[in-house]
Amino acid sequence: MLDASEIVPTDGGVAFAGPWPLVYRVNLESRIASRILWQIATARYRNEDDIYRTALALRWPQWFSVERTIRINVSAIKSPLKSLDFTTLRIKDAICDRFRDATGQRPSVDTHAPDVRVHAFLSSDQVILYLDTSGEALFKRGWRKQAGAAPLRENLAAGILQLSGWRPGVPLYDPMCGGGTLLIEAALIALDSAPGMRRGFGFERLENFDRAAWQSCVAAAKARERTPEPLDIFGSDLYGDALKTVQENLAATGLESVVNLKQVNVLETAPPAPGGILIINPPYGVRLEEEQSLAEFYPKLGDVLKQRFAGWTAYVFTYDFRLAKLIGLKPSKRTPLYNGALECRLFEFKLVAGQMRRPVGAGKIPG
Repeated sequence: MLDASEIVPTDGGVAFAGPWPLVYRVNLESRIASRILWQIATARYRNEDDIYRTALALRWPQWFSVERTIRINVSAIKSPLKSLDFTTLRIKDAICDRFRDATGQRPSVDTHAPDVRVHAFLSSDQVILYLDTSGEALFKRGWRKQAGAAPLRENLAAGILQLSGWRPGVPLYDPMCGGGTLLIEAALIALDSAPGMRRGFGFERLENFDRAAWQSCVAAAKARERTPEPLDIFGSDLYGDALKTVQENLAATGLESVVNLKQVNVLETAPPAPGGILIINPPYGVRLEEEQSLAEFYPKLGDVLKQRFAGWTAYVFTYDFRLAKLIGLKPSKRTPLYNGALECRLFEFKLVAGQMRRPVGAGKIPG
């Protein structure tokens, strides 16, 4: 769709090539990416001085002006270096020294809201340097006015929707919708609204920024957006405050009339259509008493799904694998996902009519 070439899966991402306007389109259009990084150097290293020399040799003043603030992020796997903080400092020194040699000035560091972000990744003997074309992480779409308790990141919600096989026109129901991230991401997909339409990007602060090309990308995306209309996207929650948050976020995207909301306990809810896809992200148990409470909740949820949602496909996203077993339904698929640093699972359940079966000991936390 985006005309990328040389597409190669990598650890934690995917590499691709293409003309520079492709950077604009991928940032604007990608629903799942976290960042779009421009690789600017690859080199072998043995110590921090090697990394300093690699960074010093680069053409930083041609890429951004000295007035721009900077931040350096360093990550590593199996690196022999003892301090990533010191490595970060050496890269910063190299950038500042290159600017001072070229302009007589040094850029300032801003760790909170920098104009330009530089990323370095260290393996056991190789350093790769990148300029961040995204700026803020791409899951920050710019529409969220209020956040519920522990909201899903927007790109994770979009990924879950894709993994579920949901497509516009198929009824979608989130019975514990919280801040409404899944609902809003689904609505934006259904209306073909580019996820990055409401935010700015790091590439706008680079010296090679082509404003005309960027405006052309935005205009093309706006031209294909569909007019908001009521969709088969349904959400409910036990708490009125959560639904108020959803309504505020919907209003921020102009989607007030698109999503159907209702206040109801998930254990008392009924299907809003004869069939479709149900996605639920129940709360995580952190303390022992919370785990026991959820151990009692999960079998009840399984009863509701089995008895009332025959003909639907349900997806439960959770990080507590023990509790997921207590739902009393046999998953047809288990997909590993990460919610930040938490390793989670997306469980798929094909719901058919019949009697509920639970394993012996359901309702207790398995050892």
